[in-house]
Amino acid sequence: MGIFSRFTDIINSNINNLLDKAEDPAKMVRLIIQEMEDTLVEVRSSSAKILAEKKALTRQVTRLEKDAEQWQGKAVLALSKDREDLARAALMAKKKSSESAQALLAELSHLDEHICKLQDEISQLQDKLTDAKTRQKAIVIREKSANSRLKVKENIHSTRVHDALNRFDDYERKIDDIEAEVESYDLGGKSLADEIAELETDEKVDDELAQLKAKMKNNKK
Repeated sequence: MGIFSRFTDIINSNINNLLDKAEDPAKMVRLIIQEMEDTLVEVRSSSAKILAEKKALTRQVTRLEKDAEQWQGKAVLALSKDREDLARAALMAKKKSSESAQALLAELSHLDEHICKLQDEISQLQDKLTDAKTRQKAIVIREKSANSRLKVKENIHSTRVHDALNRFDDYERKIDDIEAEVESYDLGGKSLADEIAELETDEKVDDELAQLKAKMKNNKK
Protein backbone atom coordinates (compact mmCIF):
# COMPACT_ATOMS: atom_id res chain seq x y z
CA MET A 1 0.00 0.00 0.00
CA GLY A 2 1.37 3.40 -0.96
CA ILE A 3 1.95 6.11 1.59
CA PHE A 4 -0.83 8.39 0.38
CA SER A 5 -3.31 5.53 0.05
CA ARG A 6 -2.64 4.48 3.65
CA PHE A 7 -2.70 8.12 4.74
CA THR A 8 -6.17 8.60 3.23
CA ASP A 9 -7.41 5.38 4.85
CA ILE A 10 -6.33 6.63 8.28
CA ILE A 11 -7.85 10.07 7.71
CA ASN A 12 -11.19 8.49 6.77
CA SER A 13 -11.11 5.82 9.48
CA ASN A 14 -13.38 5.98 12.51
CA ILE A 15 -11.42 5.25 15.66
CA ASN A 16 -14.57 4.37 17.61
CA ASN A 17 -15.53 1.71 15.07
CA LEU A 18 -12.04 0.26 15.18
CA LEU A 19 -12.15 0.07 18.97
CA ASP A 20 -15.62 -1.51 18.98
CA LYS A 21 -14.37 -4.32 16.74
CA ALA A 22 -11.13 -4.85 18.65
CA GLU A 23 -10.70 -7.75 21.08
CA ASP A 24 -8.00 -5.78 22.89
CA PRO A 25 -8.85 -2.03 22.72
CA ALA A 26 -5.62 -0.98 24.47
CA LYS A 27 -3.52 -2.90 21.95
CA MET A 28 -5.61 -1.53 19.06
CA VAL A 29 -5.08 2.04 20.23
CA ARG A 30 -1.32 1.47 20.43
CA LEU A 31 -1.32 0.14 16.87
CA ILE A 32 -3.43 3.06 15.63
CA ILE A 33 -1.12 5.58 17.29
CA GLN A 34 1.98 3.86 15.90
CA GLU A 35 0.47 3.80 12.39
CA MET A 36 -0.48 7.48 12.59
CA GLU A 37 2.93 8.53 13.87
CA ASP A 38 4.73 6.52 11.17
CA THR A 39 2.45 7.95 8.50
CA LEU A 40 2.98 11.51 9.72
CA VAL A 41 6.74 11.05 9.53
CA GLU A 42 6.49 9.72 5.96
CA VAL A 43 4.01 12.37 4.84
CA ARG A 44 6.07 15.21 6.29
CA SER A 45 9.13 13.80 4.56
CA SER A 46 7.21 13.69 1.27
CA SER A 47 5.87 17.19 1.92
CA ALA A 48 9.41 18.46 2.33
CA LYS A 49 10.31 16.97 -1.05
CA ILE A 50 7.23 18.53 -2.67
CA LEU A 51 8.09 21.93 -1.21
CA ALA A 52 11.64 21.57 -2.51
CA GLU A 53 10.22 20.68 -5.94
CA LYS A 54 8.01 23.77 -5.81
CA LYS A 55 11.01 25.98 -5.09
CA ALA A 56 12.89 24.42 -8.02
CA LEU A 57 9.94 24.99 -10.38
CA THR A 58 9.59 28.56 -9.15
CA ARG A 59 13.25 29.20 -9.94
CA GLN A 60 12.75 27.71 -13.43
CA VAL A 61 9.73 29.98 -14.04
CA THR A 62 11.75 33.00 -12.96
CA ARG A 63 14.59 32.00 -15.26
CA LEU A 64 12.28 31.42 -18.25
CA GLU A 65 10.49 34.73 -17.70
CA LYS A 66 13.86 36.45 -17.55
CA ASP A 67 14.91 34.66 -20.76
CA ALA A 68 11.71 35.87 -22.47
CA GLU A 69 12.49 39.44 -21.46
CA GLN A 70 16.04 39.12 -22.79
CA TRP A 71 14.80 37.68 -26.11
CA GLN A 72 12.40 40.58 -26.34
CA GLY A 73 15.32 42.97 -25.96
CA LYS A 74 17.34 41.08 -28.56
CA ALA A 75 14.43 41.27 -31.03
CA VAL A 76 14.29 45.04 -30.54
CA LEU A 77 18.04 45.29 -31.08
CA ALA A 78 17.88 43.17 -34.25
CA LEU A 79 15.12 45.32 -35.74
CA SER A 80 17.09 48.46 -34.94
CA LYS A 81 19.91 47.00 -37.04
CA ASP A 82 17.54 46.07 -39.87
CA ARG A 83 17.93 42.36 -39.11
CA GLU A 84 14.35 41.28 -39.32
CA ASP A 85 15.41 37.64 -39.62
CA LEU A 86 17.23 37.80 -36.31
CA ALA A 87 14.35 39.71 -34.73
CA ARG A 88 11.94 36.97 -35.86
CA ALA A 89 14.22 34.26 -34.44
CA ALA A 90 14.51 36.18 -31.14
CA LEU A 91 10.72 36.47 -30.89
CA MET A 92 10.36 32.74 -31.56
CA ALA A 93 12.81 32.05 -28.73
CA LYS A 94 10.86 34.47 -26.52
CA LYS A 95 7.62 32.62 -27.34
CA LYS A 96 9.18 29.30 -26.47
CA SER A 97 10.46 30.60 -23.12
CA SER A 98 7.08 32.20 -22.33
CA GLU A 99 5.18 29.03 -23.17
CA SER A 100 7.52 26.95 -21.02
CA ALA A 101 7.07 29.42 -18.17
CA GLN A 102 3.27 29.24 -18.50
CA ALA A 103 3.35 25.44 -18.48
CA LEU A 104 5.43 25.45 -15.30
CA LEU A 105 3.09 28.02 -13.72
CA ALA A 106 0.14 25.71 -14.39
CA GLU A 107 2.09 22.87 -12.82
CA LEU A 108 2.89 25.06 -9.82
CA SER A 109 -0.79 25.90 -9.44
CA HIS A 110 -1.69 22.21 -9.27
CA LEU A 111 1.20 21.66 -6.88
CA ASP A 112 -0.07 24.44 -4.60
CA GLU A 113 -3.52 22.82 -4.52
CA HIS A 114 -1.94 19.49 -3.65
CA ILE A 115 0.14 21.08 -0.88
CA CYS A 116 -2.92 22.84 0.60
CA LYS A 117 -4.88 19.60 0.59
CA LEU A 118 -1.97 17.74 2.12
CA GLN A 119 -1.61 20.33 4.88
CA ASP A 120 -5.32 20.01 5.66
CA GLU A 121 -5.06 16.22 5.81
CA ILE A 122 -1.98 16.41 8.03
CA SER A 123 -3.95 18.67 10.38
CA GLN A 124 -6.82 16.16 10.43
CA LEU A 125 -4.45 13.29 11.11
CA GLN A 126 -2.76 15.26 13.90
CA ASP A 127 -6.18 15.85 15.51
CA LYS A 128 -6.97 12.16 15.26
CA LEU A 129 -3.59 11.30 16.74
CA THR A 130 -4.25 13.62 19.69
CA ASP A 131 -7.68 12.03 20.16
CA ALA A 132 -6.19 8.53 20.01
CA LYS A 133 -3.53 9.41 22.62
CA THR A 134 -6.21 10.86 24.90
CA ARG A 135 -8.27 7.69 24.52
CA GLN A 136 -5.18 5.60 25.14
CA LYS A 137 -4.63 7.27 28.52
CA ALA A 138 -8.29 6.74 29.48
CA ILE A 139 -8.19 3.10 28.38
CA VAL A 140 -4.97 2.42 30.33
CA ILE A 141 -6.48 3.97 33.47
CA ARG A 142 -9.70 1.98 33.06
CA GLU A 143 -7.75 -1.21 32.44
CA LYS A 144 -5.66 -0.75 35.59
CA SER A 145 -8.78 0.06 37.60
CA ALA A 146 -10.62 -2.99 36.25
CA ASN A 147 -7.65 -5.27 37.01
CA SER A 148 -7.42 -3.89 40.55
CA ARG A 149 -11.13 -4.44 41.13
CA LEU A 150 -10.84 -7.93 39.69
CA LYS A 151 -8.07 -8.79 42.16
CA VAL A 152 -10.19 -7.48 45.03
CA LYS A 153 -13.18 -9.52 43.88
CA GLU A 154 -11.00 -12.60 43.50
CA ASN A 155 -9.69 -12.15 47.04
CA ILE A 156 -13.19 -11.62 48.43
CA HIS A 157 -14.38 -14.84 46.83
CA SER A 158 -11.14 -16.71 47.42
CA THR A 159 -11.35 -20.03 49.29
CA ARG A 160 -8.19 -19.01 51.16
CA VAL A 161 -10.01 -16.04 52.66
CA HIS A 162 -12.95 -18.24 53.66
CA ASP A 163 -10.57 -20.79 55.18
CA ALA A 164 -8.80 -18.06 57.14
CA LEU A 165 -12.10 -16.69 58.47
CA ASN A 166 -13.17 -20.19 59.44
CA ARG A 167 -9.91 -20.62 61.36
CA PHE A 168 -10.66 -17.36 63.20
CA ASP A 169 -14.00 -18.83 64.22
CA ASP A 170 -12.22 -21.95 65.49
CA TYR A 171 -9.77 -19.83 67.48
CA GLU A 172 -12.61 -17.81 69.02
CA ARG A 173 -14.44 -20.99 70.05
CA LYS A 174 -11.26 -22.33 71.66
CA ILE A 175 -10.83 -19.09 73.61
CA ASP A 176 -14.49 -19.26 74.67
CA ASP A 177 -13.86 -22.77 75.99
CA ILE A 178 -10.78 -21.66 77.94
CA GLU A 179 -12.64 -18.68 79.46
CA ALA A 180 -15.55 -20.93 80.40
CA GLU A 181 -13.13 -23.34 82.09
CA VAL A 182 -11.62 -20.48 84.09
CA GLU A 183 -15.06 -19.28 85.15
CA SER A 184 -16.04 -22.80 86.22
CA TYR A 185 -13.42 -22.74 88.99
CA ASP A 186 -15.21 -19.81 90.58
CA LEU A 187 -18.56 -21.61 90.74
CA GLY A 188 -19.42 -22.75 94.32
CA GLY A 189 -16.60 -20.81 95.89
CA LYS A 190 -16.64 -17.49 97.70
CA SER A 191 -14.24 -14.72 97.13
CA LEU A 192 -12.78 -12.64 99.97
CA ALA A 193 -15.02 -9.76 98.98
CA ASP A 194 -18.08 -12.01 99.12
CA GLU A 195 -17.23 -13.28 102.65
CA ILE A 196 -16.66 -9.75 103.99
CA ALA A 197 -19.95 -8.61 102.48
CA GLU A 198 -21.73 -11.49 104.24
CA LEU A 199 -20.16 -10.48 107.58
CA GLU A 200 -21.41 -6.94 107.13
CA THR A 201 -24.90 -8.23 106.38
CA ASP A 202 -24.88 -10.51 109.48
CA GLU A 203 -23.79 -7.60 111.67
CA LYS A 204 -26.69 -5.47 110.49
CA VAL A 205 -29.16 -8.28 111.18
CA ASP A 206 -27.73 -8.78 114.70
CA ASP A 207 -28.11 -5.06 115.46
CA GLU A 208 -31.65 -5.02 114.19
CA LEU A 209 -32.50 -8.15 116.27
CA ALA A 210 -31.09 -6.55 119.44
CA GLN A 211 -33.12 -3.42 118.87
CA LEU A 212 -36.29 -5.48 118.39
CA LYS A 213 -35.69 -7.42 121.67
CA ALA A 214 -35.15 -4.21 123.60
CA LYS A 215 -38.35 -2.73 122.25
CA MET A 216 -40.41 -5.77 123.16
CA LYS A 217 -38.94 -5.78 126.72
CA ASN A 218 -39.91 -2.17 127.23
CA ASN A 219 -43.49 -2.86 126.04
CA LYS A 220 -43.92 -5.59 128.73
CA LYS A 221 -43.17 -3.11 131.46
